[in-house]
Amino acid sequence: MNADALIDSLAGFPATLTAAMHGMADADIRWKPASNQWSILEIVRHLGDEEIDDFRRRLFLTLEHPKEAWPPIDPEYWAEQRTYNQGEIGEALQAFTRERGDSIAQLRALVSPAWSASHHHTVMGEITAGDLLAAWTAHDMLHLRQIAKRKYQLIRRHAGEYRTGYAGEWKE
Repeated sequence: MNADALIDSLAGFPATLTAAMHGMADADIRWKPASNQWSILEIVRHLGDEEIDDFRRRLFLTLEHPKEAWPPIDPEYWAEQRTYNQGEIGEALQAFTRERGDSIAQLRALVSPAWSASHHHTVMGEITAGDLLAAWTAHDMLHLRQIAKRKYQLIRRHAGEYRTGYAGEWKE
């Protein structure tokens, strides 16, 4: 595993995420294509909570106390309970960027981490600290893809009766 490359990807993601929001109207950031799908704001706030309550916490628990139980997470419940779509995008991006900076500082301070240290997950079985680092980095990209999809859906919505097929999707 190239841990440095994965950590570098994690470190660069806040700038990528912020750039993806540039110039977007508040209504578009809050728009949900369906009630069971997240808005862009909800995705960003989810990333912030996952930073603190999931990946960072679980990775360091696995490195330092692999037998200790992980605290439970419930991202869908958090989105409702913490009213993700009622926040402000600027605040959400700042909070995520701050927390990611803390994560990067902690990751870069590790000396010879035992990436093979594992924790027994009740659903996934054995999961290593290296698995968590790789998944954390992939999680960013999965949500970036989700944001790109949401932005594409917004373009189609704003286009109204005009078709977007010339962009490369001839079979609209």
